[in-house]
Amino acid sequence: MSFLSGFKKGLNRAGTTIMQRTGAVDRTTDSEFEEELERFKTLEKKSEKLTKQAKGYLDSLRGMTAAQLRISQTIGQFYDDTIIMGPGGQEYKKVIERLDEDAKTDMDKLFRTTVLEPLARFCSYFPQVNEAVKRRQKKLLDYDTHRSKVRKLVDKPSEDPSRLPRAEQEANMAREMYENLNTILIADLPKVVELRVPYLDPVFEALVKSQLRFCQNSYEELEALRHHFPNEGDQPERRADDVLQQMRELSICGNF
Repeated sequence: MSFLSGFKKGLNRAGTTIMQRTGAVDRTTDSEFEEELERFKTLEKKSEKLTKQAKGYLDSLRGMTAAQLRISQTIGQFYDDTIIMGPGGQEYKKVIERLDEDAKTDMDKLFRTTVLEPLARFCSYFPQVNEAVKRRQKKLLDYDTHRSKVRKLVDKPSEDPSRLPRAEQEANMAREMYENLNTILIADLPKVVELRVPYLDPVFEALVKSQLRFCQNSYEELEALRHHFPNEGDQPERRADDVLQQMRELSICGNF
């Protein structure tokens, strides 16, 4: 198709669209197609949202471990070998460094491979479907344009008797091209929607397993620090209150 021919078709379609909005040209509708397209659009929107949120989760996880690392580095400045809790503070820093490294390497790679990349591949097919929908819409506009020409020639016959048969032939060709695409989309759109289940189920499983792995690893690493802290019977809130009370009793904290 030459540029001029394509440009002319584009203008004709734009004109048909405007006339349909004003009611000058009838609009062909297909409720079955519209229903399947709506289901597909819902799937597309939710899948893209899930992909964005999954990436946001990984970014947030990396941000959390980085924040933990900064906290551990600061806490490490409070503890050294000269105080009772010194080893606990230093060990905590080492644990957080391992968790941060795991988040940047193993967890990151696992999550991208089993969650983000499959979601991205799934979403990569949506533009192809949308392109097919656009082609259908163009063929539909062509069909409505030719159908309108036939109706005008029937209502107001031309002096040239060959114009009506020729217009009818063009309308039939346009209808056939539109209906072929329409039939394919009505058959294939539900299949795309139904494929979400067998495709997204493994992704969901991988998401849960990766979260579980990270949480279990974090729990085991931090649980190993428990022996550095006093007996659970001695509540930390009470110990903190005792220290604050001692501070209040200092002269420098009193009223002058």
